[in-house]
Formats: sequence, structure tokens, C-alpha cells
Amino acid sequence: MNSTATTVLVTGASGYIAGWIIKELLDQGHTVHGTVRDPNKSKSVDHLHKMASSAPGTLKLFKADLLDVDAFDAAMQGCSIVMHTASPFIIDGYSDAFEALVRPAVEGTRNVLEAVNRCSTVTRVVLTSSVASVFGDNTDLKKAAKTAFDENDWNTTSSVDHNPYQFSKVEAERKAWEIQKAQTQWDLVTINPGMVYGPSLTTASNSASIDTLVQMGDGRLRTGVPNLGYGVVDVRDVAHAHLLAAFNKDAKGRYILVNRVLTMLGIAKILRNTFGNKYPFPRMQAPKLVVWAMGPLLGPVTRKFVSRNVGHIVKFDHSRSEQLGVKYRPIEQTLAEHFQQALDDGLVKKRS
Repeated sequence: MNSTATTVLVTGASGYIAGWIIKELLDQGHTVHGTVRDPNKSKSVDHLHKMASSAPGTLKLFKADLLDVDAFDAAMQGCSIVMHTASPFIIDGYSDAFEALVRPAVEGTRNVLEAVNRCSTVTRVVLTSSVASVFGDNTDLKKAAKTAFDENDWNTTSSVDHNPYQFSKVEAERKAWEIQKAQTQWDLVTINPGMVYGPSLTTASNSASIDTLVQMGDGRLRTGVPNLGYGVVDVRDVAHAHLLAAFNKDAKGRYILVNRVLTMLGIAKILRNTFGNKYPFPRMQAPKLVVWAMGPLLGPVTRKFVSRNVGHIVKFDHSRSEQLGVKYRPIEQTLAEHFQQALDDGLVKKRS
């Protein structure tokens, strides 16, 4: 990795993955321009200032909103690398999926990359995408007649009405490649992680992964979990991959970041091996028919999602990420540290 200090823009600087990216950049002596919605909101940014105070690098925060066309120009001045991590991550609680997820993801990506086009110093953009832009449902693997998803695969089965979060990710990444291919000044590398676990640098960072661990630890899932498998990866491995993608001149294209595929019951078993029987981690899988019947009553789980994902195997080929230089840490460590943080932060009540 290139150790020459440079200036890097990180959008969505207060986010879960972005925090670890910024920490590594600062520790290596780089100057980081971070964009946040409100630089004065101490709950969101204090951890960033604290990191910067003890690191050789320099941090400057800028106010920017994804849907503001000109918001990123000032923050981008003097940057040679842009890491676009900002994107809505909302699983439920919205009434209009397009307005809540798709429009901000696509327009935000467009606004950032059009600002890149106006900034002559930027030579590379690293986009935080997702395996959600690689596939939509687990059954897509069988339809593709493959043993594992790889970077050549694209999600063609999601829509605003079915898996809208996944649809927002694939639409945003497609927009990024479209804009990149229309110019020659900068190149684009995408990082496509699975479900991201591991400790957060702030208690203010919410993620679907921590919600799953909390529900396993507080007993809400004690009666059983769906036979649902998905790719998992440590947040620190994802962050490091961004730096490898930024500073390795040979990096190009897309990189799937998945350590292992685990079922929800598999995650529960790993947690029980570490924390024992003090917490009511689930011990059984709920029958698919029960999940199908109950899913729509439990939140944003449609019967269509259940039929296309529960009980269906999913696999990923992560060899390109290893060629990039990613060395995956043990997922047991990742999950244990993440659940321990949930205990320390009071999200799950400690039991003696």
C-alpha cells in the first residue's frame, strides 16, 4: 500500500464503516476531509475528533447532504482520492421506498461523482457498495447455475417493491459505473461487503447487524430463527479493503468482501461458545412455513422474501479480495467483540 500521505475525502464520515476507514487513514498520516450532515452534532462526530487528536493525520469535517447538488465541492478541494460511503441504510419504518432509499442512494452517488468531475485533483474513487448489488435473493444463485456469486454477477431481481434496499444499492452502483465510463480523469473501484459485523467506534452508530445480535441476546429470538444464510464480514476488514483499493494502483473493478456464509443459528452457536448459557441465544430453527406465515407480522419481511431466501444456500467467491490483500480475521472474534460491545453499551443487559 502506498504510504505517501495524501488528502482523502470520506463521505458519510460518521457512519459505521467510515469510522474505521478514517481511523486507518489518520493512523497512516493522511489528511481526511469528512462530510457529515451536521459537523456540530457532537454525538455523531466526537469520536472522530478524538481519533484525530492522537493520530499523525489531520481531520477536517464539512457539512454535506446527499441530495444537495453542490454540497461536496468544497470538501473535495485538494483531494486525490474520494471514498463514497454515505448511503441510506434503512430496513423498515418508511412509507415510500423510492424516496427513503432509492432516490437518496442514486442521486447522492450522482452528486458526489459529478463533484469529482468538477475537481481536477481526484484520480480514484472507491465506492462502498454491497453484495446487494451482486444478487437480490438466495435463489438467484440456483437460477444462475453457479456454485458461488462473484464480481461478474449483478442483481437483476430486486425492485422498489421487492427488496428495495438491495435495489437502491444496485441502482447506485450502476449509476457510479455509468458516470465513470463517461470520462477519463478518474477510475472507480467498488467494495461489495456482505452483512458487516464487528465493534463500532461510536455508540451512535446503528446497523442491522447489531440489531440481530441484540435480539439474539435479549431473548426475542429464543423460540427460533429462520434458516437464513448470508455472507458476513468484519467492519475492520471492510475498512482496510477501502484503503487497499485506494492506494494499490492495480486495483480495479469490484471486490466482494465476505469472510464466511453463516446462518442465524450458526451465529447463535458462535455466541454461545463464547458467552456460554447466560444469554438466551436461539437453539433451533423455525419451520419455513411458520416464518412464511408470521413474516409480514414481524416487520419488513415479505412472504416473497421468505420463499426466495429462507432455506436456500448462498455462497460467494471472495478470491479477488484476497488478491487485493485482504486477510480476513476470524469471524468468531468479530461476533464476540460486537456482542461484547452491545453488553458494554447497555443494549443487552449483562448477566452474571
